Formats: sequence, C-alpha cells, structure tokens
Amino acid sequence: MTDPLGLVGSAAGVSPLKPGSLSANKSAGPGFKDLLMQNIDQVNQLQKDATRAIEDLQTGDRNDVEGVLLATTKADTAFRLLQQVRNKVFDAYREIQQLRV
Repeated sequence: MTDPLGLVGSAAGVSPLKPGSLSANKSAGPGFKDLLMQNIDQVNQLQKDATRAIEDLQTGDRNDVEGVLLATTKADTAFRLLQQVRNKVFDAYREIQQLRV
C-alpha cells in the first residue's frame, strides 16, 4: 500500500523536541483555555438565539415553528457537547491527581 500524502516514514517536517521549544510553540495558536472560552461563548449565543426564537413565536412575531425547533435543537446539542467536554476534562484532572510521583 502506498502513502498518497507522503507522511508515513518521512520525518521531513518533524524536528526533535529541544529544551525551551515548548515556549516558542505557545504563539503558534490559541491555547486550550482560549478555545474553551470561545466555545462557551458560542453555546451561550446559540442559547440566546433559541430563547429569542421561542419568545418571538409566543408573541406572534415569528411563524416558522421549524426554525424555532431547529434553533432549540442546535442549542441543546451544543450544550450537551460542552457538558461532555467538561466531564472529560474533569475525568482527566482526577486521573492526573491519582498519579504517584
């Protein structure tokens, strides 16, 4: 079997880990905290949109029930996914706490 991307067996773009190289890679992209905060903001916005859609449907400003259902489903799915990420982070934290040094 051939490697169409040329990634297997080649170390062309890989350099060995050197002391101090981790601090240089911090500026390469956003950290975990930044990504988590962005996702929390996105989930919050989806929940606000769903609440606004429900209120608009109740007041008669909106007639599309499908759009309201879609907005609430998106908000619910995003919230459940965020809960699962939180649970995995806590599980990893508990596992790290149990490590013996």
